[in-house]
Amino acid sequence: MPLDPFFRERLRTHRRYLVKKAWTELTARFRPPPAAPASASATKAKPLTPRERHRRAALNWDRMELRTAGIPGPQMETTEHTVPVDGYPDVRIRIYRPASAPTPAPACLVIGGGAFRIGGIDYPTADASCRRRADRSGVVLVAVGYSLAPEHRYPTQVEQVHAAWVWLHAHAAELGLDPDRIGLNGASAGGCLAASLTLMNRDRGTRQATLQILEVPVTDLTGRWIDLRATYALGVPAFIALRELRSVARTYLGDRSRAHEQYASPMRAASHAGLPPAVILTAEYDPLRRDGATYAAKLRDAGVDASATRYLGVTHDTPLYVGALPAARRWEDDVVAALRRI
Repeated sequence: MPLDPFFRERLRTHRRYLVKKAWTELTARFRPPPAAPASASATKAKPLTPRERHRRAALNWDRMELRTAGIPGPQMETTEHTVPVDGYPDVRIRIYRPASAPTPAPACLVIGGGAFRIGGIDYPTADASCRRRADRSGVVLVAVGYSLAPEHRYPTQVEQVHAAWVWLHAHAAELGLDPDRIGLNGASAGGCLAASLTLMNRDRGTRQATLQILEVPVTDLTGRWIDLRATYALGVPAFIALRELRSVARTYLGDRSRAHEQYASPMRAASHAGLPPAVILTAEYDPLRRDGATYAAKLRDAGVDASATRYLGVTHDTPLYVGALPAARRWEDDVVAALRRI
């Protein structure tokens, strides 16, 4: 199906960004390092690092996208907690409790995306999405603010979401939650973490999720299932797409050979038996579309109830655009329907 007209201008911008990023990374190898200031008084403020500039730009972009093409979330009760993680940094969680939630209420741990290196629970689109979905489903959503790479690399993030999962069950009674009705929702990089968490729960004997909802998940960081036909259809050269995807894996893992470990790449687990039912959503113009579809097939082969839906004519970040794109609104309808199954 042809790309939805909504994405055409965004596609031109994205292509320019990828080309500029690839060129900057290539030419950086031949540039001398910047000279240090002569003294502490030579500069009034410490300049931002490239990583800090990138994250600031990403946050500004996120604000703009919510304002121009998203839908703000409704007001509701929210609380925040800091969960200790043995051997790793503490993790922050935010709980969204809709007025329509029963007591005890079903709940869902939400793990956002951002290529493991940007994003978080304070991003406007992430906060708005949790508010809308909680309000519409009547499910308490629990968003996890895991640490970002490369400052904190794998397996930090997996251990953090596991600690949040254990904490949520341990405190279910005081939070007014039903421990028998707690699901998982992960998008993109968060989909990888959610799928890895189900494996860790099984292997460690932790209580398993009622349902896992994976949106445009990456499930194999070796790149084995990357579908370059999607990037070709968008006019993005294969070498640029592969360079970007390898950069994500390198930033998150440090040592890319760790991509073969099952908690880094849940697709590569020796067995997928005993995992919770899965609802997987993918996009036609997304190089991760095979990651989602093939993971659903792996789950089915292991006897797990799994469905996979591909949305035609749209791209990886479709769920952001509920204010402007009919397919995004349908996408959210389907996620809300899945949440109600918990």
